[in-house]
Amino acid sequence: MKTLYCNCTYAKVVPLDVKRDVLRRLSDSGQAFDAVADLCDMSARKDPALKKISEGGCTKIVACYPRAVRWLFHAAGNPLPEDRVEVLNMREDSADDIVRKLLP
Repeated sequence: MKTLYCNCTYAKVVPLDVKRDVLRRLSDSGQAFDAVADLCDMSARKDPALKKISEGGCTKIVACYPRAVRWLFHAAGNPLPEDRVEVLNMREDSADDIVRKLLP
Protein backbone atom coordinates (compact mmCIF):
# COMPACT_ATOMS: atom_id res chain seq x y z
CA MET A 1 0.00 0.00 0.00
CA LYS A 2 1.30 3.43 -0.97
CA THR A 3 -0.04 6.46 0.91
CA LEU A 4 0.01 10.13 -0.05
CA TYR A 5 -0.68 12.75 2.62
CA CYS A 6 -1.76 16.25 1.53
CA ASN A 7 -1.14 18.98 4.10
CA CYS A 8 -3.76 21.24 2.46
CA THR A 9 -1.41 24.12 3.28
CA TYR A 10 -3.01 26.93 1.28
CA ALA A 11 -6.73 26.15 1.38
CA LYS A 12 -7.05 26.12 5.20
CA VAL A 13 -10.25 24.07 4.95
CA VAL A 14 -9.13 20.97 6.85
CA PRO A 15 -9.23 21.23 10.65
CA LEU A 16 -5.69 21.83 11.89
CA ASP A 17 -5.98 19.35 14.77
CA VAL A 18 -7.06 16.56 12.39
CA LYS A 19 -4.19 17.27 9.97
CA ARG A 20 -1.62 17.35 12.76
CA ASP A 21 -2.91 14.22 14.47
CA VAL A 22 -3.09 12.17 11.26
CA LEU A 23 0.40 13.28 10.19
CA ARG A 24 1.88 12.59 13.63
CA ARG A 25 0.34 9.15 13.89
CA LEU A 26 1.28 8.27 10.34
CA SER A 27 4.87 9.39 11.00
CA ASP A 28 5.02 7.48 14.29
CA SER A 29 3.76 4.30 12.62
CA GLY A 30 6.96 3.74 10.67
CA GLN A 31 4.90 3.15 7.55
CA ALA A 32 6.37 4.74 4.43
CA PHE A 33 4.32 7.55 2.89
CA ASP A 34 4.75 10.59 0.69
CA ALA A 35 3.59 14.06 1.70
CA VAL A 36 2.81 17.12 -0.40
CA ALA A 37 2.09 20.66 0.69
CA ASP A 38 -1.12 21.17 -1.29
CA LEU A 39 -2.74 19.15 -4.08
CA CYS A 40 -4.89 22.16 -5.09
CA ASP A 41 -1.78 24.22 -5.75
CA MET A 42 -0.12 21.34 -7.58
CA SER A 43 -3.16 20.94 -9.81
CA ALA A 44 -3.35 24.66 -10.58
CA ARG A 45 0.31 24.59 -11.63
CA LYS A 46 -0.15 21.29 -13.50
CA ASP A 47 2.76 19.96 -11.49
CA PRO A 48 4.38 16.98 -13.27
CA ALA A 49 4.54 15.17 -9.91
CA LEU A 50 0.78 14.56 -10.21
CA LYS A 51 1.42 12.30 -13.19
CA LYS A 52 3.91 10.28 -11.15
CA ILE A 53 1.41 10.03 -8.31
CA SER A 54 -1.47 8.97 -10.57
CA GLU A 55 0.65 6.36 -12.33
CA GLY A 56 2.73 5.31 -9.33
CA GLY A 57 0.37 2.89 -7.67
CA CYS A 58 -0.76 5.19 -4.88
CA THR A 59 -3.59 3.35 -3.14
CA LYS A 60 -4.61 5.86 -0.45
CA ILE A 61 -4.66 9.63 -0.55
CA VAL A 62 -5.29 11.53 2.67
CA ALA A 63 -6.68 14.95 1.79
CA CYS A 64 -10.23 16.30 1.61
CA TYR A 65 -13.39 15.45 -0.36
CA PRO A 66 -12.79 12.46 -2.65
CA ARG A 67 -14.62 14.07 -5.58
CA ALA A 68 -12.48 17.21 -5.22
CA VAL A 69 -9.22 15.24 -5.11
CA ARG A 70 -10.21 13.21 -8.17
CA TRP A 71 -11.17 16.40 -10.01
CA LEU A 72 -7.81 18.04 -9.15
CA PHE A 73 -5.96 15.19 -10.81
CA HIS A 74 -8.36 15.20 -13.76
CA ALA A 75 -8.02 18.98 -14.21
CA ALA A 76 -4.24 18.61 -14.32
CA GLY A 77 -4.57 15.96 -17.04
CA ASN A 78 -3.70 13.01 -14.80
CA PRO A 79 -6.89 11.24 -13.72
CA LEU A 80 -6.63 8.79 -10.86
CA PRO A 81 -7.52 5.16 -11.52
CA GLU A 82 -11.12 4.74 -10.33
CA ASP A 83 -10.76 1.29 -8.86
CA ARG A 84 -7.35 1.44 -7.20
CA VAL A 85 -7.27 4.66 -5.17
CA GLU A 86 -9.14 5.42 -1.95
CA VAL A 87 -9.35 9.05 -0.89
CA LEU A 88 -9.66 9.66 2.86
CA ASN A 89 -11.39 12.89 3.85
CA MET A 90 -9.74 14.86 6.67
CA ARG A 91 -12.31 17.59 6.18
CA GLU A 92 -15.17 15.43 7.48
CA ASP A 93 -13.69 12.35 9.16
CA SER A 94 -11.93 12.23 12.52
CA ALA A 95 -8.23 11.50 12.82
CA ASP A 96 -9.13 8.20 14.50
CA ASP A 97 -11.30 7.12 11.54
CA ILE A 98 -8.63 8.03 9.02
CA VAL A 99 -5.79 6.36 10.91
CA ARG A 100 -7.90 3.23 11.34
CA LYS A 101 -8.20 3.02 7.52
CA LEU A 102 -4.48 3.69 7.02
CA LEU A 103 -2.76 1.52 9.55
CA PRO A 104 -3.17 -2.19 10.15
